[in-house]
Amino acid sequence: MSFLNSISSPPQINSVFCSPNFSLYHFHSSSFLYHRKENYGNGRIIRELGLLGAWKGKERVNSGSMGKRKGGIFWIPSRYSSGGSSSCSSSKGEEFESEEEEEEDEEEEGHGSFCVLPDRWDVLGLGQAMVDFSGMVDDEFLERLGLEKGTRKVVNHEERGRVLQAMDGCSYKAAAGGSLSNSLVALARLGSKPIGGPALNVAMAGSIGSDPLGGFYRAKLHRANVNFLSEPIKDGTTGTVIVLTNSDAQRTMLAYQGTSSTINYDSCLAGVVSKTNIFVVEGYLFELPDTIKTIIKACEEARRSGALVAVTASDVSCIERHYDDFWEIVGNYADIVFANSDEARALCHFSSKESPISATRYLSHFVPIVSVTDGPKGSYIGVKGEAIYIPPPPCVPVDTCGAGDAYASGILYGILRGISDLKGMGALAARIAATVVGQQGTRLRVQDAIDLAESFAFNLESSTVRSDVGSDHFSCW
Repeated sequence: MSFLNSISSPPQINSVFCSPNFSLYHFHSSSFLYHRKENYGNGRIIRELGLLGAWKGKERVNSGSMGKRKGGIFWIPSRYSSGGSSSCSSSKGEEFESEEEEEEDEEEEGHGSFCVLPDRWDVLGLGQAMVDFSGMVDDEFLERLGLEKGTRKVVNHEERGRVLQAMDGCSYKAAAGGSLSNSLVALARLGSKPIGGPALNVAMAGSIGSDPLGGFYRAKLHRANVNFLSEPIKDGTTGTVIVLTNSDAQRTMLAYQGTSSTINYDSCLAGVVSKTNIFVVEGYLFELPDTIKTIIKACEEARRSGALVAVTASDVSCIERHYDDFWEIVGNYADIVFANSDEARALCHFSSKESPISATRYLSHFVPIVSVTDGPKGSYIGVKGEAIYIPPPPCVPVDTCGAGDAYASGILYGILRGISDLKGMGALAARIAATVVGQQGTRLRVQDAIDLAESFAFNLESSTVRSDVGSDHFSCW
């Protein structure tokens, strides 16, 4: 059975992430520790976990065992060897690789064998945890499946299975995807070293199933220094997004939310929200049933705890379908809003003829900081009814996907590092976005992030500086 076909199957009990004993997340213990396998999160995580029907590598993790340590719990994975030859390709020639595999073979991230959860998070993101499957297809492939090129749609289990079956035998990649995770990974890489301040602690909460894909998602984020704090939902299936790219670079996206798509507000989520400096809500969450209740409660807790609340607009169609819910959060809780020009106009109920600067100014009457990107034309930062233009840096575009996510990471990084100059913050964000646009893939690379952080270190100022909009400065706290 190939990997694509196997992900719809029930979880196997010998998977480390499906073990009934697998519970790593003890939110209220600052001394919580866990042990992870050496090189466990590298680019070949899928193969090492044995998620492929045939996989490369000699070691694999099984259900392991739980142990106790003073002050917390730690996980000790057990190993066993697999004899004989193996391959990552199916008999049909299916090829699988994890996104950024080559990069991660060369660049080590993570915190080592032991990880101590901090007392407080710099940024906590609440969003959809989706595994992306991306591959190149031709127009005939889309026509055969009745898919409209360049669109995004939500599919059910049967529709997903039909597309994955058609992809079987094709070359594809998998990644811990999602707009929010792109921003969080970029932020964690920018703040991975104490440049201009202490290293940043970044985390994400959401909903994953107890299936191998949920384990893959968690492991990949941890590899990038982003802690995924939510426990897997028992017998749940992790959501996926199938990204089909044509030769003309148009992307057709099919989202399957899985049975684990509902995010509930509980004491664990409340505990981590109360210990964060910036709480980020992903706009795609408004698509999930009843999740608005969770978002409201989490935002209320964040405000009580003194955290800033940021909201990503995510998608024009999502805004149009859930306009009232968006404004419930944006109007009552948001300190920061991230949007592109089309999303900003949708939030304002403006026509396409209205300029991005008009939408930025309008939104900034309701939200303290508004970030609006306008592709190669530049971007705007809005504060108190004014909009500051940020010119685009020189860039040879290779792949524009993920540019807005990267830009958002720059704004968050600037706030956390105390940049009070809005133009300086916007310039940092624009350079980060341009770096991602100039490469293949949606993730900011490790060395690029370090170089960018170092180049902007001299611009860092105290977040206590108080000034007015006229001088292009602001104060967050």
